[in-house]
Amino acid sequence: MKKLIILMTTSMLGTVVLAKLPALSDEAKAKAAEATAKTAWTGKVEAFLLCKSQEKTAAYYYKVAKSASKEVKPPMATPACTDPGLFVYTPPVAAPVPIVAEPAKKS
Repeated sequence: MKKLIILMTTSMLGTVVLAKLPALSDEAKAKAAEATAKTAWTGKVEAFLLCKSQEKTAAYYYKVAKSASKEVKPPMATPACTDPGLFVYTPPVAAPVPIVAEPAKKS
């Protein structure tokens, strides 16, 4: 029972704290977008390094198996490892706001 009361109290306090947080500024939003892009790029780099490591391990396995005269199955076809390159972030350009002229009033 105590655990339930503590859980409910902390969830209500957490809601109040989150409700009082200010809205993100444009600069903070831009930094968050850049951080998201960098995280995605880091994931691609890690996948590339994993792919290269797997290729190296498979090549070593086939070399050792061939020298030991073991029968091995042919390697499975996989897509080539693609290098994501250097991290380059280009922020999205905001669309310009069109200026609409108001029609002249007739007097």
